[in-house]
Amino acid sequence: MKIIIDNIIFSLQKGGGVSVVWKEIILRILKSDFSIFFVEYKGAEKNIFRKMIDIDNEKIIKKSSFLLFIKRYFNLHSKEKFPFIFHSSYYRYSKDKQAINITTVHDFTYEYYYRGFQKWLHCRQKYAAIKNSDCIICVSQSTKNDLLKFLPKTDPAKIHVIYNGVSDEYYDISKEEADESVSIYGNYALFVGFRSGYKNFENAVLSVKNTNLNLVIVGGELTKNEKAFLEKELGENRFFALTRIPSSELNKLYAGAYCLLYLSLYEGFGIPVLEAQKSGCPIITLNASSVVEIIGNQQLVVKKNTVDEIVEKINLLKNSQLRHHIIEAGFQNAKKYTWDNMYRQVSKLYENIILENRKNEN
Repeated sequence: MKIIIDNIIFSLQKGGGVSVVWKEIILRILKSDFSIFFVEYKGAEKNIFRKMIDIDNEKIIKKSSFLLFIKRYFNLHSKEKFPFIFHSSYYRYSKDKQAINITTVHDFTYEYYYRGFQKWLHCRQKYAAIKNSDCIICVSQSTKNDLLKFLPKTDPAKIHVIYNGVSDEYYDISKEEADESVSIYGNYALFVGFRSGYKNFENAVLSVKNTNLNLVIVGGELTKNEKAFLEKELGENRFFALTRIPSSELNKLYAGAYCLLYLSLYEGFGIPVLEAQKSGCPIITLNASSVVEIIGNQQLVVKKNTVDEIVEKINLLKNSQLRHHIIEAGFQNAKKYTWDNMYRQVSKLYENIILENRKNEN
């Protein structure tokens, strides 16, 4: 049976978490015996993760990117004569009668934190893909729960919880090796990723203010307002903003950090948590959504989103014995989440669909 993979995510973003997940699936499926073809739009090659994948041109169904900002919301007609699997990277489905559609659901951020037309359009597309899918992959139990909350008529039997993995680029390096690169930041807490409202960046800054730590920020460039806020609360010498750093440098930042402040109010999964654990970095996080599900040890989980409680958890790490225990627990927990394990479950889903189709033919 043919499998058609919709690579549209590579044309919608230059990087990002969904692109990471899709790259890891494709790298593995290309080594398989499946009959695979890829729908791809011009411009996909600009995505930093697509650049890491070598796909034969014969396997690519090329599409024009003209008016892609509209086409992204169109579902596909592939006109196949025989049953095939269609798996989209971002909430599209095939209208072909022969299609067996699979949708991967990453989160429900739009439902919780967006408003207006942008939210309506995103949800309309996502819900249509879910309703027209034969199988639905959720990246965490928390995401599955959200799906059933927002679309309660969805058949739970269609939903498969398949956890994301974490790259082997993150590993336990020696403190001396990390210090060579990160000593200029002093004793620091780390903040990684987007800083929009629900990411709780403000409370992370205010918490660091009440300690003797510096703050290292990894993500997009600081806005004028963010820089003014940081200078007001921490002063010019207690924060460092880094952009576009490679995984090898982020690995060292995790390893050298006092802790990672991952205080997001909502996540569909939370890959930085596992990156930090693999690097030997304790994580302080909120009792919210999927992060609590995947983090393992709960000793640094903040129950109430207050600066005082966050600072209390930061201070717990002054106990060297507790710190060692949490780091070791993190190493063990992160071992459960690998991209190979994720792909094995995805490929098993494909295989089961193929076998079921053969039974029906007979």
